[in-house]
Amino acid sequence: MAKVETMSLDEKLDMTLKAYELQDAGDEEGYERLMKSIPMPPHLVMTAKKIMGVDFLLNSGWNLSEAEAEFGAEWLNR
Repeated sequence: MAKVETMSLDEKLDMTLKAYELQDAGDEEGYERLMKSIPMPPHLVMTAKKIMGVDFLLNSGWNLSEAEAEFGAEWLNR
């Protein structure tokens, strides 16, 4: 399995601040695109899977790379 690069907390915070700047400027699409590119924490992904289901996660557009790195490639099917 290839090593997945994770984003540092500082990198996530920087991207979040940039996303809020886009939102403040009225660019809701840019805001959503940037927010969804930030890896979602694995514990939140697992909670979303339990509450909203696999289809929601697959269709959401959120970055699930850290969950895949932590839980394995087939984690959605378990």
